[in-house]
Amino acid sequence: MIGSKDRYALVTGASSGIGYELAKRLAKDGKSLVVTARNQNRLEELKTEVESKYGTSVRVLPKDLSDAEAPAEIFSELEKERIYVDVLVNNAGFGIYGMFSETDIQKELEMIQVNTASLIHLTRLFLKRMLEDRSGSILNVASICAFLPTPLESVYCSTKAFVLHFSEALANELRGTGVSVTCLCPGLVKTEFHKRAHMEHTRVAKRKMIDAATFAEYSYRALKKRELIVIPGLIFKFAPLFARFAPRSIVTRVVRSQHEPL
Repeated sequence: MIGSKDRYALVTGASSGIGYELAKRLAKDGKSLVVTARNQNRLEELKTEVESKYGTSVRVLPKDLSDAEAPAEIFSELEKERIYVDVLVNNAGFGIYGMFSETDIQKELEMIQVNTASLIHLTRLFLKRMLEDRSGSILNVASICAFLPTPLESVYCSTKAFVLHFSEALANELRGTGVSVTCLCPGLVKTEFHKRAHMEHTRVAKRKMIDAATFAEYSYRALKKRELIVIPGLIFKFAPLFARFAPRSIVTRVVRSQHEPL
C-alpha cells in the first residue's frame, strides 16, 4: 500500500477514465478513498463497486473544480471529518478543441481553473500535513502534449505543460522531505476525453489507444516507485526528444497534422 493505513487517497476526476481506474487500483491495494467529480451518480457507483470488491472505505464528495472555491471546500469538509490525505491524485481535467479565436473563452477559463489552478490549490492545502508527517505522494496527470505546442488544442496543452513544469519544480523542492511527486504524461488512452472535447473526428482520436485500466496499473507502479515523469508507450517516449531537437516550426506542423479532421 502507498502511504499509511489510517490515511486516505484523494482522487479528483474519479467518475470516469483514468481517475476511476486509479481509484480502483488504490483500493485494490487496501487504500481508503475520497473520490470527487461533478457526477455524483458515477461516484456512488464507484463507491459501491470498491467497497463490495475490496472492502475499503470510500467517501464520496461531489464537487466542480471549475469553481475556484471547490478546493478549499473539499479540504475543509475532510478536516471536519478528520479524514487525512497522504496520497493526492490530481487527475481532474478536460480539453477544448478548435481554433483559439473561435472557442468559447468562458470554457477555456474554466478549463484553466480545473487543469491548473485547482490542482495547485489542492496540492498546497494537503501538502502541509504531508510535510508534517514526512510522508506522502502527489500524482499529477499531465499529458504527452505537455512537451508539444499543439495547434487546435493550444490552451489545453499549455495547461498540461504548466502541470509538468510545476511537478518537476515541486519535486525538487521536496527532496528529502519524504513527500514524492509523480507526473503522468499519457499519450492515447481510451477515455471520454476526445468525446468531451468534440474531437472524435480527428486523426489523433482514431489512433490505437490503451485502455484506462492498463494505464492505471502502469501509473500505480510508477507511483509506488516514486518516479517523477511517467510516459507509457515506447513511441510516446520519443515525443520529448522530438520536441527538443527538431525545429519548432516542424514540431508544430507535425502535431497539427495529427489534430486535423479526417
